[in-house]
Amino acid sequence: MGYERQPDFGTPASSSEEQVTLTIDGRPVTVPAGTTVMRAAAEIGTAIPKLCATDSLKQFGSCRLCLVEIDGARGTPASCTTPVAPGMTVHTQTPRLQKLRKGVMELYISDHPLDCLTCAANGDCELQDQAGAVGLRDVRYGYQGANHLGQAKDRSNPYFDFESSKCIVCSRCVRACEEVQGTFALTIQGRGFGSKVSAGTADDDFLSSECVSCGACVQACPTATLSEKSLIEIGTPERSVVTTCAYCGVGCTFRAEMRGEQLVRMVPWKDGKANRGHSCVKGRFAWGYAQHEERITRPMIRASIDQPWQEVSWEQAFAHAASELKRIQAKYGQRSIGGITSSRCTNEETFLVQKLIRAGFGNNNVDTCARVCHSPTGYGLKTTFGTSAGTQDFDSVEHTDVMLVIGANPTDAHPVFGSRMKKRLREGAKLIVIDPRRTDLVRSPHIEAAHHLPLRPGTNVAVLTAMAHVVVTEGLADEAFIRERCDWDEYRDWAEFVSHERNSPETLAPVTLVDPAELRAAARLYATGGNGAIYYGLGVTEHSQGSSTVMAIANLAMATGNIGRPGVGVNPLRGQNNVQGACDMGSFPHELSGYRHISDGATRALFEQDWGVDLDPEPGLRIPNMLDAAVDGSFKAIYIQGEDILQSDPDTRHVSAGLAAMECVIVQDLFLNETANYAHIFLPGSTFLEKDGTFTNAERRIQPVRKVMTPLNGYADWEVTQELARAMGLDWNYAHPGEIMDEIARLTPSFAGVNFRRLDEAGSLQWPVNEAAPQGTPTMHIDGFVRGKGKFVVTDYVPTDEKTGPRFPLLLTTGRILSHYNVGAQTRRTANTAWHPEDRLEIHPVDAEDRGLKDGEWVRLASRSGETTLRALITDRVAPGVVYTTFHHPATQANVVTTDFSDWATNCPEYKVTAVQVTPSNGPTDWQEDYEALSERSRRIAPLEAAE
Repeated sequence: MGYERQPDFGTPASSSEEQVTLTIDGRPVTVPAGTTVMRAAAEIGTAIPKLCATDSLKQFGSCRLCLVEIDGARGTPASCTTPVAPGMTVHTQTPRLQKLRKGVMELYISDHPLDCLTCAANGDCELQDQAGAVGLRDVRYGYQGANHLGQAKDRSNPYFDFESSKCIVCSRCVRACEEVQGTFALTIQGRGFGSKVSAGTADDDFLSSECVSCGACVQACPTATLSEKSLIEIGTPERSVVTTCAYCGVGCTFRAEMRGEQLVRMVPWKDGKANRGHSCVKGRFAWGYAQHEERITRPMIRASIDQPWQEVSWEQAFAHAASELKRIQAKYGQRSIGGITSSRCTNEETFLVQKLIRAGFGNNNVDTCARVCHSPTGYGLKTTFGTSAGTQDFDSVEHTDVMLVIGANPTDAHPVFGSRMKKRLREGAKLIVIDPRRTDLVRSPHIEAAHHLPLRPGTNVAVLTAMAHVVVTEGLADEAFIRERCDWDEYRDWAEFVSHERNSPETLAPVTLVDPAELRAAARLYATGGNGAIYYGLGVTEHSQGSSTVMAIANLAMATGNIGRPGVGVNPLRGQNNVQGACDMGSFPHELSGYRHISDGATRALFEQDWGVDLDPEPGLRIPNMLDAAVDGSFKAIYIQGEDILQSDPDTRHVSAGLAAMECVIVQDLFLNETANYAHIFLPGSTFLEKDGTFTNAERRIQPVRKVMTPLNGYADWEVTQELARAMGLDWNYAHPGEIMDEIARLTPSFAGVNFRRLDEAGSLQWPVNEAAPQGTPTMHIDGFVRGKGKFVVTDYVPTDEKTGPRFPLLLTTGRILSHYNVGAQTRRTANTAWHPEDRLEIHPVDAEDRGLKDGEWVRLASRSGETTLRALITDRVAPGVVYTTFHHPATQANVVTTDFSDWATNCPEYKVTAVQVTPSNGPTDWQEDYEALSERSRRIAPLEAAE
């Protein structure tokens, strides 16, 4: 599509089902009751002039430009604040209105510098457009904005500038920060011509303020007051392509605005059903990694990891990779090789990798990063409900009365959805947070949790069982729902179990460290407060009892009847952009696409007939098992697409030992990541901007990813996998990812109705999409559970084997921060490092004082597995006895201290509970220094002449 602004209807749409008919400029129009006159006019293509109004914000009525005349009404009311009425007759253009609007616009222009020719917004400025719309050709007043001229631009933010001299004080930026983002970082200071937008700090700059750089203010600004630096440097876009963000599992839709093949800016798409026109700092601004100088664009090989890389042609790389894989299988056996699919790549690319391993390698040694994040979600929800995914769409939160957030930090890890949660909380919904840290959701401007249960890490199951104890023993269970929708006998067994005194909040308090009275109040609120929705993240799954916790969550939702309608449900907040899709596509060693077990003969036959091969009926190795087998000498080669297991997987020493023991490690990625330190073949990857395909977000929403520029490496990732498959002897001839999706739909019941044409028409579809649900399924389990009857599972609390003691008295838990994503490979190569240049260790003031630690000083973090150093951040956000860090920077190597304990059902690692000691330090450990030396040595690339 060519470049043009999305239509702006001025005010938000009304959700009323009642219809009202009126006449505007002699034309009849019918709209929902509650619609404003401005929006009704826009619906029939009549653009009433406006400056303070935009359809992403509530009507405000300050600019006085949108005046209209209404028969029988006095004066000239503002169309943005006047609701329609039956039989109303509106005039949007009369001599009187023309005169009034010109006068208003003259006042705005008199306070605005007229440097339009050199202004960054020239050609894309609403003030400019509206001056033309009202017919202003002459300004009688001298420039009143001279008092602004001495003010410097605020260039503190890495991504946008603020130039107050161009501000018309429409308040759109302030309102966007409040209504859309919910940060309340901006305000209006002063009065009259002296009023201005302020960031509210002593320095009054954006970087030092509470601003989270979501871009809502920039998008709302009708002038060049707030302008992206990229727009200033490159110029106005000439075309745009709608695509899907490649960061977290929210799956925001963006409009990539281009000049030629140069990306100018990413603008959130108002029709995006996951983000509804909002964005975060990562999706909006942190796309510069795609053009970063460290990006590898030519294939490379080397005989051993102590040698420098040699650049080769794609043909040489594919031939060498295929030769090595075949050699190793001939020597060590068919199951001696395997691969890992990427949760950052598209569904189509992930599907091809698992197909290559099953049909080309002849085994099921395939796994994905969901193993180390949300595999317990798949196991737990499939066991209890019958499907391995969340139950609701994101819009469901608008109908929620009580949110229970456990083990998740949405404002940092899923910020756009976090903003939607905060908006609903400001409207009156109640919040329960179960988390060892005081996250921003617990308390921030205009919201506060009704209950915060700061549990001891590792006791999720005990807390949820205690809540269930309250629900059952106080008669708060929804017996009618349970009898109709669930297995009654299993419920009675479960109810008897949770009712035992040993599961009461009081008995479990010494274990959980949660106040029993607070826990009881939280349980009552969830059970009786109306629509209750549970949202959870890696703080639930990354435990030795991760699967048990997911089932305990499902038990609680079923017991209270909070399943099967808008506003309720069990909602896993997925970490990576396509981790849901990677699971859907059959990336686990025991499952084909659609979560069907490899041992099922009928399912296997379907794939064998389509692919023309025999499939191994035995499940393959999981990631930890591959590494174990490598150390043991039976697993010798691995193909890793778009994952950095050395930085992201637990017990770094074990991962490095496994990789070092292999004879052929193939890494396909954008950069020489940490895993590539041990690689023998490097295949350059492509970014989401360079390919077509689909991502599936946390709400099961399948969304188009559209190519906006030519891949710098020459190939999209799916083409790289196809060429490798051809080199292995497979006759693959896909011409476009749409053909791969057709194959997915042919073989996967939940995707049966999905194709690229339908996605283009609908924008997105939520699986299952099939004959029973041709338009997709926003809410699951409406009339009954997918498995039939909901299954209650007894989840006894089993303490983790990881214990604190005199040597390691503290518990370490980990998480993410707003400005970075996962292992930081992308965001560390952008200006996001301005907010988070290093990982810090959060420690409570009492624990810091006991150890003689000061804020900002280096500390040694040691566990039974290993040790690292980083700088301390002393804060009461963590409870005494708990420390916390992020894992975005490889210099920290936080996972060198995590253990190899894992979930009993899925091998998901126990990242969130590690017994540690923290002591003063002088600097990096021997491990860190050795690792840095290895990385430097491993990333040498031989000069091209030498390679040739």
